[in-house]
Amino acid sequence: MVPAIRGSKAAITIVAMAAALMALIDISIVNVALSDIRASFGTPIDQIGWVSTGYMMANIVVIPMTGWFQRRFGYRRYFATSVLLFTAASALCGLAWNLPSLVLFRVLQGMGGGAIIPTSQAILFQRYPREQHGMAAALFGLGAITGPLLGPTIGGYLIEWSSWHWIFLVNLPVGILVAFMIPRVLEEPGFAPDRRPIDLKGIALLAVGMASLQYVLEEGNREGWSDSNLILGLAAVSTVALVTFIVHELEAPNPVVDLRVFANRSYTAGTGLNFLLGFALFGASYLFSLYCGAVMHYQALDIGRIFLVAGLAQVLLMPMIGRMANSVDPRYMLIFGVSMATLSQWVASMLTEHAAFYDLVWPNLIRSLGLGFVFIPVSIAALSDLPPQARGNATGLFNLTRELGGSLGTAWMGKVVADGIAQHGTQLAEHITWFDNEAFMQWRMLLRSGIDPATAMHGRVVTEAMVLSFNDGFRMTMAAIGLGLVMVLLLRKPKPAVGGAPSGAH
Repeated sequence: MVPAIRGSKAAITIVAMAAALMALIDISIVNVALSDIRASFGTPIDQIGWVSTGYMMANIVVIPMTGWFQRRFGYRRYFATSVLLFTAASALCGLAWNLPSLVLFRVLQGMGGGAIIPTSQAILFQRYPREQHGMAAALFGLGAITGPLLGPTIGGYLIEWSSWHWIFLVNLPVGILVAFMIPRVLEEPGFAPDRRPIDLKGIALLAVGMASLQYVLEEGNREGWSDSNLILGLAAVSTVALVTFIVHELEAPNPVVDLRVFANRSYTAGTGLNFLLGFALFGASYLFSLYCGAVMHYQALDIGRIFLVAGLAQVLLMPMIGRMANSVDPRYMLIFGVSMATLSQWVASMLTEHAAFYDLVWPNLIRSLGLGFVFIPVSIAALSDLPPQARGNATGLFNLTRELGGSLGTAWMGKVVADGIAQHGTQLAEHITWFDNEAFMQWRMLLRSGIDPATAMHGRVVTEAMVLSFNDGFRMTMAAIGLGLVMVLLLRKPKPAVGGAPSGAH
């Protein structure tokens, strides 16, 4: 029996969106504050990444278990508890006295945030009738896509106006208000908790496997991948734990995560496409942010303005796409969206160190447009064939793939840029000789200007090598996102709406 959600649709929408946006913004808002946090605590640069890594490790462990927690405790109790945990952890983060305390509180914050994101989306789909699921997906998608884009902008302003502590403390009024409102606007009549035995072995395997995998993806590039015994060891632990987890869950009578849902072809294809959506949203954003900082020498606030201008298109498009989703075959919308997201990376691969502000806005504007046409229809197409009782579990797995896509994309792009700079730098340096007329003329001009030619030419080589390596990265993201067109071909046309609102779709 799938529990029903009752209450004011408008009030539930506001509460669910406020909570989700708060958690989603927190994924990226901390990135612009890492330098200030490092200076405040006197932390070595190779350790400050734990502020982000700790959050994401907790986040990615909790997300796939949300379906089980929802069945065990109910949407209302689980949602309110998650918001309170996130809010309390945010306050502790703002009061942290050193790096270990901040990392610990970020782990607690990630546990709350990992539960908020899929649960808020599941609640929206429960409350909206089937024929309005396009609008429910649009409302959640508005937060899911714009949240990570708004994070750097909001963080930049808070740091400029005050200090890094406020990127965490700003969550308190929102979190307290949302936690206060949840039991007053959200009703769950007839809820009966799932009393079946707890799959402790599955939970332990999932926690070890996903935490190890996330650490490898977050820290692998920083620690040198195959050069680090810790990374190699955790990669092995992750592989063994997750393979054992899959075998166990397929055999367990009461699995914490029901993997049998992947027997549905449309769900599997949609989940794969959602993985690429995470790659495009987080991996491409990370690559572009690095480009603006390393090549263009933009400050965090300037980078945030680029994302903000580009993200405005999504705010305008999402409601329109939500209305279209119930009347247009989502596969056609997906083809358009994936094509636009792919095009955006081709445009980005043409950037040079002389790009103007709006040259940088264009690829992100195109990407925002494309992702708007992906997020909503992929949710509907992937989950349309699933029975209502399977959708709560499917929601967590669906969100998990987007997070993994972002983590893998970020790790891969970091390696591509680091390796590319070294490779292109060597190739460019080999072509600079006294017999190269253009190089000879540049050396003469530098000498006449009183500038050390060796230092200036080295700087020029490094800059050009960075541009070429970033161009390589953008082309790789273009190819990866383009694979989404193959996934679209595997999707079935969604069935017409039948019966009441399903549980936990997204």
